Amino acid sequence: VQLQASGGGLVQAGGSLRLSCAASGRTVNRYGMAWFRQRPGEEREFAAGISRSGGTAYYADSVKGRFSISGDNAKNTMYLQMNGLKPEDTAVYYCAAVEKYHSAQVATAFADYNYWGQGTQVTVSS
Repeated sequence: VQLQASGGGLVQAGGSLRLSCAASGRTVNRYGMAWFRQRPGEEREFAAGISRSGGTAYYADSVKGRFSISGDNAKNTMYLQMNGLKPEDTAVYYCAAVEKYHSAQVATAFADYNYWGQGTQVTVSS
């Protein structure tokens, strides 16, 4: 599967953005999906994920209550709705997919994921 992330940009603190991850090659409902982010000089970290079944979502504590992950099988696209953005959310956001994982569980480790998109920059000004 090929992944294409989009939707990043510059927003003021407290604002919102919606990231999209379009998949081609195979349908997203065959994969567990996630968003990771990477700040300058730091390692890539898990932000949000959704299980292959689509029934389970999991969030890092830092984004819980502000971010929401969802998928649209008809459009073969995954989304990350980000509300209440903070300057510390500034990072490059990457979408990722894992093919062989428990269908009802969310993988949270970088090493779990087989496929990665190219990243989209999110910048939150104070």
